[in-house]
Amino acid sequence: MDTKAFKRSLHSSDNYHRRGFGHEQEVALKLNSEYQSNLIQEIRDRNYRLQRGDVTILLAEAFGFCWGVERAVAMAYETRQHFPNERIWITNEIIHNPSVNQRLQQMDVGFIQVEQGQKDFSVVDTGDVVILPAFGASVQEMQLLVDKKCKMVDTTCPWVSKVWNTVEKHKKKDYTSIIHGKYKHEETVATSSFAGKYLIVLNLAEAEYVANYILNGGSKQEFMAKFTGAHSVGFDPNRDLECIGIANQTTMLKSETEQIGKLFEHTMLKKYGPVELNQHFQSFNTICDATQERQDAMLQLVEEKLDLILVIGGFNSSNTTHLQEIAIEHKIPSYHIDSAQRIGPGNKVEHKPLHQELEVKENWLPTGEIIVGVTSGASTPDKVVEEAIVKIFQLKELS
Repeated sequence: MDTKAFKRSLHSSDNYHRRGFGHEQEVALKLNSEYQSNLIQEIRDRNYRLQRGDVTILLAEAFGFCWGVERAVAMAYETRQHFPNERIWITNEIIHNPSVNQRLQQMDVGFIQVEQGQKDFSVVDTGDVVILPAFGASVQEMQLLVDKKCKMVDTTCPWVSKVWNTVEKHKKKDYTSIIHGKYKHEETVATSSFAGKYLIVLNLAEAEYVANYILNGGSKQEFMAKFTGAHSVGFDPNRDLECIGIANQTTMLKSETEQIGKLFEHTMLKKYGPVELNQHFQSFNTICDATQERQDAMLQLVEEKLDLILVIGGFNSSNTTHLQEIAIEHKIPSYHIDSAQRIGPGNKVEHKPLHQELEVKENWLPTGEIIVGVTSGASTPDKVVEEAIVKIFQLKELS
């Protein structure tokens, strides 16, 4: 499929919308009342530090809603206002935050359900309104919606679109796109649908395995088994790793994406030499500014003297998980929650340890004076952060 031609055709269609509907001011007032927080603004104004009783809160200097997420949520609200009587669907969660998604459901916006690993688009009727989330949607999903003559509202983050343009460049030169991401994540599914040949690596360890294969060869059977589900149809590591380009899921850990890019550059340099490097390797900067800023702020936060860190965001939020990883790397007790409802009653918290199931931690807040670092993922409203901080203040007062 000529994905560039498909996008041009789609963008010129009267059924395609990506610039809102002129209700920005009304929607902005609604978003401020539902998601903004006076307490969080107070903490910002106090140099990201607030003490109440025995608790000192240190807030990361970059956290919460990024511009792309705020834009997606605003467009979803605008869509409901512009089409008050139409059936509206979202091809997935608009963002990875339970409170925002629940609010949209209350506004009678439906979510396409996943049945046995496949989205069930049978509920979508001809002419329905369908919102594409901040992560984007695959070419196949968009084609299906075009065939159903749906009105499409595209809230895809521009940083995600930038990655799509990058893999299009790889495809034009017949390069294989090496995508740093999670192969089942909605964004990576969408990105890979625009690629030609592709291979998805989860982390530096997987990238090192691929780099070693490029230089030294190995068992093709073992390679294919290792990357089951994470490569294009017909992918052959003995043929398709001669020319490669780097891309990424925008919410991955910035430092790891950079390491992977440098690893493959050095690998191709070693194999083909400096003269031919540019004929075998391509790399563009597709690291999201907002993801980078939140990770940099977290790296600054962990340098403080902290008793613990509270990381707030959806459990399926990739960028939130990476913030938690930074706390773990610095050996600071950390608790990943998706809402204040996970805190209490009593001095306990229901949280999600990294790559594990939810568990309850008793006596998670130490006695006496404590310093708590707080951050949140790019899909988390300030109001949710406020509710969690207030819960901590209340627990310490009761104790």
